[in-house]
Amino acid sequence: MYTLLLVEDEELVRNGIKRLVPLSELNITEIIEANNGEEGLRLFESHHPDVVLLDINMPKMNGLDFARKIKELKPNVKIAVITGYDYYDYAVTALKIGIDDYVLKPVSKNDVFEVLSKLVNKMKSEEQQSKLQDVVMEFKTNMNNNGQIQHVNDDAGYKASITQIVEANMSNPDFSLTILANQMGFSSGYMSVMFKRLFNISFQDYMVSIRLESAKLQLLISDMKMYEISSTVGFDNPNYFSVAFKKKFGLSPLQYRERIKDS
Repeated sequence: MYTLLLVEDEELVRNGIKRLVPLSELNITEIIEANNGEEGLRLFESHHPDVVLLDINMPKMNGLDFARKIKELKPNVKIAVITGYDYYDYAVTALKIGIDDYVLKPVSKNDVFEVLSKLVNKMKSEEQQSKLQDVVMEFKTNMNNNGQIQHVNDDAGYKASITQIVEANMSNPDFSLTILANQMGFSSGYMSVMFKRLFNISFQDYMVSIRLESAKLQLLISDMKMYEISSTVGFDNPNYFSVAFKKKFGLSPLQYRERIKDS
C-alpha cells in the first residue's frame, strides 16, 4: 500500500488525476493534495508519502526546490514532475536532485498511470532487493552443522524476479531491456550485463528463444494460423517469426505442425 502526494495548483488537474487514473491498480490507497509548494512540504513532513507527483511551476516554491528539499528528508522517495518545458532544458539539475521521471503537458490519464506505474515498480524492486539483502546477511551470520558459514546467492532472487517479469511480458512485442531495467530499478547498461551473467545469453536472444518455444506449444495445441501464433507469442512481424523458427528448429512453423500431426 502506497501513499501519493499530489502537488498541483490547478484543482481541475488534481481532480482529473484522482478520478480518471486507476491508482488502486498500483496499490496507491492514500492520496494527499497540496496546491502550492509550501503546503506540499508541510504535508510531506507530516505524512512521509512514498510517491510525489508535482507541477514544476508552483506558487511559493518551484518544483525543483521542492524536490530537493523532500529528497533531503526522505532520500528514497520517488518523484515525477509535470512540466510544459522540454525536459532536457533542466535534465542535469533534475538528475542531480534525484527526480525519477516526468510527464509533459497536456497531461493524459495514460501518461500519469504509466509514470506512476514505473515509480511503484521501482519501489517494489528496491523493497525486494532490500529483503534479499537482509536474508543474505541473516544466513551469512548463521553457522551450519559443520561450523561453516552458509552462503546465499542473491543472484537467485534477481533471476527469479527477472523471469517473472519476462514471462508476464512475453506476448508484448514492445517489451524491451529498457522496460525490464525500469521494472527492476536498474540502468539499461547494468541490466544488460546482469542479464548476460545470470542467463548466459543476451536479453534479445533469450526473448527470441522463449517466444519460439512458446510457439512450438501453440503449434501443438491450437489450430491458430501462423500470423496469429506469431502475435500471441510476441512477434510483431510474422515473416521474422517464420525465419527465426526455421533457424532454430530446422523447419518452418507450418512444416513443424505438419510433421507433428503426421507422427
